[in-house]
Amino acid sequence: MGSVFDHLFTWFHQVFILQFNGWVLLGFVAQFFFGMRFVVQWLASERAKRSVVPVAFWFFSLGGGGLLLIYAIQRRDPVFIAGQALGLFIYFRNLWLIANERKAAAMTKVD
Repeated sequence: MGSVFDHLFTWFHQVFILQFNGWVLLGFVAQFFFGMRFVVQWLASERAKRSVVPVAFWFFSLGGGGLLLIYAIQRRDPVFIAGQALGLFIYFRNLWLIANERKAAAMTKVD
């Protein structure tokens, strides 16, 4: 049984300690931002007692997705790059739609 724990300890040490550098730190920061979007969405939904996607969700998505794309490019991972690049398009598009909706609502109030 000790051998299993030794192998597990060695694996964790190689993955989380020996590989740690500025890029890995960036990856963890990016994951934090990306994860925060779910916290923001969950709290907004709990307050409203219905499913809500606040604007902050899209900004955290954009920030986390952008940093993850940089990380994926540095890692040269084509699957990760393609996924994050597509996601950024969707996040920008949602923010664009929200801005247009707010602009139209503001113009309606002026009339």
